[in-house]
Amino acid sequence: MNSAAEPAGAGGRGRDAARTRAEILDVATGEFSRAGFAGARVDEIAARTSTTKRMIYYYFGGKEQLFTAVLERAYSVLRQAEEELDVERLDPVAAVRRIAELTFDHHEAHPDFIRLVSIENIHEAEHIAASRKLGTAGSPALALIGRTLTAGRESGLFTAGVDAVDVHAMINAFCFFRVSNRHTYKALFGRDLTAPGRREHYRSMLGDMVIAYLTADRATD
Repeated sequence: MNSAAEPAGAGGRGRDAARTRAEILDVATGEFSRAGFAGARVDEIAARTSTTKRMIYYYFGGKEQLFTAVLERAYSVLRQAEEELDVERLDPVAAVRRIAELTFDHHEAHPDFIRLVSIENIHEAEHIAASRKLGTAGSPALALIGRTLTAGRESGLFTAGVDAVDVHAMINAFCFFRVSNRHTYKALFGRDLTAPGRREHYRSMLGDMVIAYLTADRATD
């Protein structure tokens, strides 16, 4: 329950609540990803929407809660895509490659997500840890990777003992770095990691890298 008083015209007499919240979240996503949590201003967000600062506080409670809501929505987009991914009919190698491609495509298409996650890491994930929606929700991709790894081990394709969290981290590390560090990488090495002409090269490279790790022979103790 929000402590702020309901603004005049709310309660069905004004703008549609869902549409208003969505507009606020759209603008807040851009502002937080541009300026960071500390630098973002609720006044600026209000000025760029067709609502008021008071309305923002009514819907979200404050800057902390607004940033948490922005994170929740950003993660929900990825999780929905993961939940809709159907790899059950694919062999384990093709399934892992498809999971990696989903993450690659999502991170490339949502650079604001990358910036928001970077900002939240600066704040040691305090907003995610406090979120009822995010704190213990995990990722649908982890369960999907886990089932795929089990099928791969049972078929003899994958090395036993490979961990789903490690594979998830491996995929995300490549996809995240490609977007988050594209400017510094170009300045230092003269290569744009997100250049359209090299997109399929990096997309295939990711899949090749993960599959090579999963199928490599490993010495046993």
